[in-house]
Amino acid sequence: MWAFETTFYQIYPIGFTGAPRVNDGVQAHRILHVAEWAPYLQGLGVGAVLLNPVFESTSHGYDTRDLTRIDCRLGTDEDFAQVVGTLHEHGIRVVLDAVFNHVGREFWAFEDVRAHGWGSRYRDWFITNFDGDSAFGDGFWYEGWEGCYDLVKLNLRNPEVVEYLLDCVRTWRSRYLIDGLRLDVAYSLDRDFMARLRGVAEELTAASGEDRRFVLIGETLHGDYSQLVNDRLLHSCTNYECYKGLYSSFNSQNMFEIAHSLHRQFGGDPWCIYRGLHLLSFADNHDVTRLASILTDPRCIRPAYGLLFGMPGIPCLYYGSEWGQTGVKGAHDDYDLRPEFTEPAPDGLTDYLRGLIAARAGSRALNYGAYRNVVITNKQLLFERAVDAEGGASAERVLVAVNAVDEAFTLQAAELAGTFTDLLAGEAAEPVELSGALELAPYEVRYLLAR
Repeated sequence: MWAFETTFYQIYPIGFTGAPRVNDGVQAHRILHVAEWAPYLQGLGVGAVLLNPVFESTSHGYDTRDLTRIDCRLGTDEDFAQVVGTLHEHGIRVVLDAVFNHVGREFWAFEDVRAHGWGSRYRDWFITNFDGDSAFGDGFWYEGWEGCYDLVKLNLRNPEVVEYLLDCVRTWRSRYLIDGLRLDVAYSLDRDFMARLRGVAEELTAASGEDRRFVLIGETLHGDYSQLVNDRLLHSCTNYECYKGLYSSFNSQNMFEIAHSLHRQFGGDPWCIYRGLHLLSFADNHDVTRLASILTDPRCIRPAYGLLFGMPGIPCLYYGSEWGQTGVKGAHDDYDLRPEFTEPAPDGLTDYLRGLIAARAGSRALNYGAYRNVVITNKQLLFERAVDAEGGASAERVLVAVNAVDEAFTLQAAELAGTFTDLLAGEAAEPVELSGALELAPYEVRYLLAR
């Protein structure tokens, strides 16, 4: 499946394009700026762009006013179709942030309830109670998302609401030719609704062909990811467990943490829980402190990304982090994490990530291989990604070696005997001959393909 074989790149459009933080009602064409980055993203090796909310909202995008119209601060429907077309021309697919759990107070149907109360035909689109009152004095109570009453929870048990949302998805596919959805707060969504949505995804895939498969990726934090990622519901979800383990292992110089999480999730023992699943892996996003800011030792940023691209999952970069952009959650507001960029600012880290992306793209083992820990120390990690022969493709085995500190180290293991191709050394690199030991430079990561 295409989503399991690519690198995603996440953009928060309202921040990225410098749009006003509160909707001013002025029609602009800022979304076209995303298309200007298409050559850069193609050169980086990105295969899919994940766009946070683009539909008409009051402020940050998750307080939706209208799911059928591009936010006027960003552009028109025609502008957005042009952006998707340009990205497609550069070999980049487009996945949209779909906010189906809640809407804003200015959402058209909720405004009707506020105006007509019990007499509104849309009162059952939301979870309401006319024996109480809201914090805003509406004359009725309603459920908000996790106690936030600016975000009005939709009633996903109402068939009319479900059909409205599913029709929106069909429209987005036909109007913009998008390739999938990221489901906001998927952990809060009704499971029957998600099953219906999966049916629509399969319907859209069947109409376009397997190469245009419509993917569903859910935002979820903790718990059992397999409850959402399965043949009935979603194709993937965010791997917050390993997000935490990734930066924390480097900060505490305790590689056992991430090694334990990866084995628990993807290892070969019968009790390992996510074997065969492809979770969305990330080092940062629009909701958390950026990797360059959260690492105690900023020099760990390269091995952290090396580990991210070597481990199981679908790697996702957050815009600007590929050149070490900083940003702290709660420093001022979330827009510290969501800055405007007029143009890319690539540097040496960007070049390093370009190599990681290329190595991942060319390796079946790194995209589909099983996970096995080989050597774990506090400051180093060696693990194996291996995939069997299938469909005419040969079996493949890659060893991923990570040194998390500013001192050289020699790994020793029986697996480090034989001839290898260094996937990060370029096509012209000589084969690597090892006899059971591998010397790692400070902060170095190696991807060694067994020959």
